[in-house]
Amino acid sequence: MDFSEPQLEAFRKNDRTMYHMEQFDRLSLRFAEARELEATDPSMAELAREELVTIESERKTVYEEMERIAHAAEEEETKPYGVLLEVRAGVGGEEAALFAENLSHMYLKFAEIKGWGTITMSESRASQGGYKEATFEILGGDVYDHLRFETGVHRVQRIPATEKMGRIHTSTASIAILPMRKKPSIEINPSDIEMEFSRSGGAGGQNVNKVETAVRLIHRPTGIDVRCQSERSQLKNREKAMAMLIAKLEMLHEEEETRKHAASRKDQIGTGDRSEKIRTYNYPQSRITDHRIKVSWHNIESVMVGNLEEITKTLQDVAKGIPVAESE
Repeated sequence: MDFSEPQLEAFRKNDRTMYHMEQFDRLSLRFAEARELEATDPSMAELAREELVTIESERKTVYEEMERIAHAAEEEETKPYGVLLEVRAGVGGEEAALFAENLSHMYLKFAEIKGWGTITMSESRASQGGYKEATFEILGGDVYDHLRFETGVHRVQRIPATEKMGRIHTSTASIAILPMRKKPSIEINPSDIEMEFSRSGGAGGQNVNKVETAVRLIHRPTGIDVRCQSERSQLKNREKAMAMLIAKLEMLHEEEETRKHAASRKDQIGTGDRSEKIRTYNYPQSRITDHRIKVSWHNIESVMVGNLEEITKTLQDVAKGIPVAESE
């Protein structure tokens, strides 16, 4: 078996495979000694050949184990350790802002039920209540698996509290789920980033409002901007803002790639585009309908307080090719 020298050198420098590499080097030394014995001592040649076969088998086993460890480490680095949940009010004015906040609470309660950590990264409230937009960090190894199909436009049909005639209004809010990874798939040129600092708003203690700890990053080529005010130090907010920016740029890249291959896609759950209408929450009929898979649930009050497991599990099943009965 041929062993790649560059790969062996990488194994030698990797903390996870360093011990195995020492074992591999000892076997390689024995292999070289057995080969020399085969070539120089005819009386020991047959025994040396048997030794070579045994050592080569052992080297192959150790090498494959190092490949497995390195691959698992690479998967761990690229697997999302959490997500950014971005919510924006859409069509519907005040009611849209209130619905955006309802959705935020739904996901945060779901995170609480699942035992995930949550941090409010930034929020912009509407004058009459609700969110114009908000961003939350949700941390957990399986967060992305559960929430990856929530990206898109969510529509609500209900009678607003301010409605005098009892008419049903339709409003929307958009959700974006942005995976966060230890090892980003893209690189950002520092010269492309504009940085601004300001005082954090809202409650949070004396330091929050008196020191310019809030950080805003603007990516000049795309115009994407992010803001983080969750931490007390400017440095930590800058680090978190950079993670947010990378997540947004990765999602933009993925959306562009998806559109390029849209004609050949047959994904029942859709493109994951933020402009795609994916779900309707009909309060008068206590019904939630996911339009991508044409399935409805009749437990809207329970879902809105965080009991989202049945919906996310159904979407995961569809993504795996497990059929579900349509009920729209």
